[in-house]
Amino acid sequence: MPAPATFAYGSLAYAVPVNTSQTPAVDNPTPMQGIVIGLDIGGTKTHGVRFEDGVVVRDDSTGSSNVQNVPREVAAANIAELFSRIGGPGTDGRKVSRVYVGSGGIDTDDDARALAALIEPHVPGADVTVVHDSRLLLAAGRSSTGVAVIAGTGSAAWGKNDDGDEARAGGWGYLLGDEGSGYWLGREAVRHSLRRMNQGLPPDELTQALLTACGLDDPNKLIAMFHSAATGRRHWAQQARLVIEAADAGHAASRLLVEQAGQDLADLAAQAARQLRIRGPVVLGGGLGMNVPRLQDAFRAALAAHGITDVRVLDQEPVMGVLHLLAEES
Repeated sequence: MPAPATFAYGSLAYAVPVNTSQTPAVDNPTPMQGIVIGLDIGGTKTHGVRFEDGVVVRDDSTGSSNVQNVPREVAAANIAELFSRIGGPGTDGRKVSRVYVGSGGIDTDDDARALAALIEPHVPGADVTVVHDSRLLLAAGRSSTGVAVIAGTGSAAWGKNDDGDEARAGGWGYLLGDEGSGYWLGREAVRHSLRRMNQGLPPDELTQALLTACGLDDPNKLIAMFHSAATGRRHWAQQARLVIEAADAGHAASRLLVEQAGQDLADLAAQAARQLRIRGPVVLGGGLGMNVPRLQDAFRAALAAHGITDVRVLDQEPVMGVLHLLAEES
């Protein structure tokens, strides 16, 4: 049984069983020869792992290098910092031969090429593959087919069936969607607080927690702060923890929000599964999806109503899916 590790979402921490062994975390892997770097690029951080002959030898993170969330120069600087830590030749002189990247916001070939162009200078001669981060998630769930659902700063679902058909749902970004994500929960906390203000009701537990976290003394000030360029998507996604904490403390409106998030994520998964004519497995990942039991319960219940019962919560970091994807290629 793998040892438990702690994953944090905001100020919340949950013990989640993860594979901490120094061997490839796939069911039936083909041994990986050479030096491979796997990257998982989310809205908050860039997680990199260096594999040498299929064994994890370095594991590090920097800020986000997703150009939909940070300026290109910031993304480039974060990538450079990460490769300064986990790149470079091995002790035997071997160079990095492959970089496999999963990132949010990879919707077109142009998106993939633009990100690859930021990485290639750090690994001369290496083969760089860039895919949507949901592919990493499904692979990290030890499955080649099924539907992966990301619930982190944003949200998206992607799946593949035995015929190689692919389907996607959501992933439109915070202005058009991201239902059930950390940003969605943070925004809904603001909306809840403003509705109470309009109704002449005093701040409740959630509103007071939000005001304290934002350093404000009046719900009306949330409007300007929400629209300020000084806060942005990441700030409001981090406020999801307040909704989760309030829900766990018994706050009825917060419980409904977390349950709605689970249902919305399940709807994304069910939509992709219908297009693929499959009934699972569905793998739930992302900082929110992996760490919030109340959301997981709502997700499972909503999928059961769609006739999908093979639901798995990711038990290892998505970047470990790189080994599974490479094994599939060989």
